[in-house]
Amino acid sequence: MRYLLSCVALYAAVPLLAAEPPKGFTPLFNGKNLDGWHGWAIHAKGGAPADLAKLSPEDRAKKVAEWTADAKKHWSVAGDELVNDGNGAYLTTDKDYGDIELLVEYKTVAKADSGIYLRDTPQVQIWDTTKEGGKWNLSADKGSGGLFNNSKGAAGQLPLVHADKAFGEWNSFRIIQVGERTTVYLNDKLVVDNARMENFWDRKAPLPKAGKILLQTHGGEIRWRNVFVREIPAAEANEILRKRDSKGFDSSFNGKNLDGWAGAVDNYEVVDGAIVCKKGKGGNLITKGEFADFTARLEYKLPAGGNNGLAIRTPNGNAHVATDAMCELQILDDTHPMYAKLDPRQYNLSAYGMVPAHRGFLRPVGEWNFAEVTVKGPTIVVELNGTRVLDADLSKVTEFKDKTPHVGKDRTSGHFGFAGHDDPVAFRKIEIRKIEK
Repeated sequence: MRYLLSCVALYAAVPLLAAEPPKGFTPLFNGKNLDGWHGWAIHAKGGAPADLAKLSPEDRAKKVAEWTADAKKHWSVAGDELVNDGNGAYLTTDKDYGDIELLVEYKTVAKADSGIYLRDTPQVQIWDTTKEGGKWNLSADKGSGGLFNNSKGAAGQLPLVHADKAFGEWNSFRIIQVGERTTVYLNDKLVVDNARMENFWDRKAPLPKAGKILLQTHGGEIRWRNVFVREIPAAEANEILRKRDSKGFDSSFNGKNLDGWAGAVDNYEVVDGAIVCKKGKGGNLITKGEFADFTARLEYKLPAGGNNGLAIRTPNGNAHVATDAMCELQILDDTHPMYAKLDPRQYNLSAYGMVPAHRGFLRPVGEWNFAEVTVKGPTIVVELNGTRVLDADLSKVTEFKDKTPHVGKDRTSGHFGFAGHDDPVAFRKIEIRKIEK
C-alpha cells in the first residue's frame, strides 16, 4: 500500500496537461486522428469477445470495419481532445494489454453515462452523479470510478469515496491493473483498492490475461485527453501484489540456507536467494512447523518443462503428497508440448488429481510467477500473478484422477513445502500468515 501511495504522490506531481507523457508512459491518442484505435459495438448481437473469437479472420475483419465506420461518425478530434457525441461504437485500442498503469482525463455532461473497459471487460464507471442525472437507484450518487459490473456488494463494485468534480471540469483517472486486481484513483483519491475485476462475460472464468482498452460512449458527450499507458513488468507486478494486505506474514525462508526446513534437504540447494530442487533429485522439502488455516505467498520460476508441487498440510517429509496431504498444488510448465494431453487436474496450480485450475496465466519460462494460496478448513483458493485460478472445496470432491483415493484431503493441519520432481524449479520470498479462527 505504501508503494502505491508513493506512486500516487509521484504522478500527482506530473502535470498531465503537458504534451509529453510521464516517464515510462506511451500516448494512446496521438492528438491528431484515430490511428491505433478501431470501433467495437461490444454489446451488439455477435459483438461479445467470445462471439468474435468464433469468427474466421476475414469475417472478424469485416465486423471491425463496420464498427469502425460507425465509430468515425460519432468520434472526432478537437485539438488535443477525443470527443464523442454519446452514440456509436466504442473506441477500442488496436493493441491488447495485460498488466498496465493507465492515465486518462475526461470531461462529460449531465445525463451522460460512460466508462473504461479493461481487457475487453466492463468497466471503470463514469457517471452523472447528481440526483438530476436520474441514476441514484443504480448507485450513481456514490460517485465514479467503481467496478460497476462486479457483482452487487462485491469489493470494488462501488467507489470508496465520491471524488467526481463538477461538470465542466476535467477529471483524472489513474488505473493500475495487475492480473484481476484493479486499483483506481479518481482525482488523486483512492476509489478502488486492489479489488478483483470480475469477468462480466463469464462469471465462472477469470478475467482474461490480456485484452483491449475501450472508451465507452453512452448517453451524452464525453471528452478524453492525455491518455497514457505504461505496461507493468513482471517484477514490479509481483511487488505490487506482495505489498497488498501484507500485515501478519512471516518469512519461512531466510534466503541463505535451509534452516527451518526438513525432509529431503540434501536434494535442494540455495541459489541466488532461492530454494532450488537439484536437477535429477526430488523428494519433499517441508517446513518444520505445521499449519492449519493459512495464507502462503511465494514466487516460483520454472525451467522448460519443469515440474514440482506445493505440499499443502502434508503429514511429513516422506508422504506421497498428492494423496497423503490435503493436496498437492501442481507446479508445472504446462505450456510445454510434452504436457499437451494431461488430465485437466494435472495442470499448473490444480489440486492434483482432484480439481483443475484455470490455465493460461503462467508467465513465460524463466520469469518469476507470484502465487498466493489461502487454505481455510476444506477450502483452498489460489491466485497466480493476481488472477484467481482455483477456488475449491475439497470436502465436496468425490471423483479422482485414475480413481485413486486421496486419503489426506480432509486433513486439518500439516506442513507446507515442495514436492520435488527432479527438475530445477526455484522458489523464493516464501511467506506464511496463520489465519486465526
